[in-house]
Amino acid sequence: MIPSLLERQIEKRPDKVRLQGRILFLTEDPELIKKQLAGWDLPWDTKNPANNPKLRDDISTDEITPAHYCFYFDRTLGEIPYVGLRCGESLPIGRGDVKKGGFVCSVSGKRRGKGSSREQSPYAEMCAGIQVAIGENIERIYKQNCQNLGLLTSTSFSLIDRIRAGEEIALSEFTAGEDEITKQVIEYGGLFPFNVARMQKKVFLPPIAGKNVQPTHPMTLAEKIFARHMVTPDGTVGVAAVRPGDTGFTRVDLRFSHEYVTPMASIFYEQYVGKDVPVNDASSIRFFRDHLTFLDEVISEEKKKMGLLDLATQLKLKQEDFAKQQGIKLHGELTDRKGSEGICHSVMLETYALPGQVNVGSDSHTPHVGAIGCIAFGIGTTDVFNSWITKDVRVKVPESVKIVIRGKRHANVTAKDFILKILSLDYVRSGKALAKVMEYAGEAVEALSVDERATMTNMAAEIGGFTGIVAPDEKVVAFLMERRGLRRAEIEKMIAGLESDPNAEYAQVIELDAAQIAPMVATPGDPGNGKYIRELNTPVPIEIAYGGTCTAGKNEDMDMYASVLADALKQGKRVSKNVAFWIQFGSQETREYSKRKGYLEIFEQAGAHVIEPSCGACINAGPGVSTRPDQVVISAQNRNFPGRSGPGQLYLASPLTVAASAVAGYIVEYEPSNAKISPLSLVP
Repeated sequence: MIPSLLERQIEKRPDKVRLQGRILFLTEDPELIKKQLAGWDLPWDTKNPANNPKLRDDISTDEITPAHYCFYFDRTLGEIPYVGLRCGESLPIGRGDVKKGGFVCSVSGKRRGKGSSREQSPYAEMCAGIQVAIGENIERIYKQNCQNLGLLTSTSFSLIDRIRAGEEIALSEFTAGEDEITKQVIEYGGLFPFNVARMQKKVFLPPIAGKNVQPTHPMTLAEKIFARHMVTPDGTVGVAAVRPGDTGFTRVDLRFSHEYVTPMASIFYEQYVGKDVPVNDASSIRFFRDHLTFLDEVISEEKKKMGLLDLATQLKLKQEDFAKQQGIKLHGELTDRKGSEGICHSVMLETYALPGQVNVGSDSHTPHVGAIGCIAFGIGTTDVFNSWITKDVRVKVPESVKIVIRGKRHANVTAKDFILKILSLDYVRSGKALAKVMEYAGEAVEALSVDERATMTNMAAEIGGFTGIVAPDEKVVAFLMERRGLRRAEIEKMIAGLESDPNAEYAQVIELDAAQIAPMVATPGDPGNGKYIRELNTPVPIEIAYGGTCTAGKNEDMDMYASVLADALKQGKRVSKNVAFWIQFGSQETREYSKRKGYLEIFEQAGAHVIEPSCGACINAGPGVSTRPDQVVISAQNRNFPGRSGPGQLYLASPLTVAASAVAGYIVEYEPSNAKISPLSLVP
């Protein structure tokens, strides 16, 4: 307990709010947006929605605050909300436009705030004057970040006329349908004031509904792990059972953040708690310098002149200072060569996470470690800094979706093809999977290695899910014995009971036949634009191929790149002269693995460029990014939102497809003659 927080005066918000200002409608038509920015108020017919212009769906946090602007971690962010918003080929919103326009409300369509967990997005909106964000549905992390900061959210378009009329609106309009804890977070104006009130015992923590359920109550794997970690109102940890909808705080085993988030979180901590106050259990916190290691190689001269490279350096220095002051382990940059110790998700899986744990991280791809059977989910900056105080995070136990992939996959089909297929399903694209646990099962999933399972749990983020998880089994035992040196008996004890009960309830069960899935790509614009490569109408020439990131920089991913390139060399082929092929390791462990296996020589001989670990091209911060709108890239990364990795046309694909396409010079399906993926056969 921190004495200074016990003495702080905390007040609730008024019961009614009056939003005085304009409404910005983020439409698909860029001219309508420009007219609004120029002072025109767009008419809106709440009674006859068909009369209204089409709103932009799928607005990602990359579009709200493009990555390079996230180097700011103060109110300067108020100058840049929506500068990356793409309407057709146009970027209609410029720096400072929203703030100058006097807008208090922003309205968009489906899946508002998808993508990265960056809290800079709602913070930028708030600093520009936005007080309420309205969307047809809203992504979990973005919504929670809004609530944590005090930005109101709603899916009720009936508020539009009332805001325009300057009416007082009951705060209960924004808390309706929320759980008891979320209601109180909104009423107190954010997570930090709520947590102070919680320490002062001024707030109501609801009992866990499942506490009184019989221990034999059937639960999913995720529910079992949450039950073990839920903090009860009396402060103890663990209940007999939970059900979806139970709300409370979950005690976390590990917390991590990277240099995009740690500086803002540390400033919040120093401002609201105190510079010399120790964090709660520094031994269970990890920091990573993994996102911006290669930024200087790709950042434009224009952005350098804006001082953004210098700002990026300040992020690094602030994180280093806070880590040193607090005694927190920092996985930083290499000292003998350019690069990092590893991407946070890769290192967490290889070194720290364990089955049955709850892990949280400052990145939407935190579910990566669900591959070994733990609950892991992304949180925003305010959640990060609050967890340093309380060692727990707010959760509403989510529903689970069971995705069963039966049968045997084809030799040229990978976990990436599975997840691209899942992302293309109507259930996912319509937003029905939002905030739910993705539990992957079935013979085809069980046959995957832990590395390949991590591709699927990692990309639960693209589904919009709460997390992804696979029940731990013998492959997890072997992984932890090999990678961690743990004893079999120790691991088997950890994983005992970590499986869903036979009668557990799911929000949805999706069944797929692995034999019906062929190599896929996601066409530019969204990971949900999946189609089979053989469905591409004409050959798609490429200029850049990129294999790397947390999703595709693991040991088995390197096996795949090396298999294709080795076969190419046997046939006297190399990477096409028209293609730059970049292969980037996810961690130093994977680099050393590749070195032991002789892959570095294969990559070099085949004409691929090898890069030390870092997030890199995936966030437009390293080699492999596009530089022209007409440039075509095929990448094994996890996202292809507009502008995320440069201005070009980015296709997502598996490591096999990326490597084969790099050799062919255009997007091809890799067709091995046997399960060993040999010899090379490129099928357009």
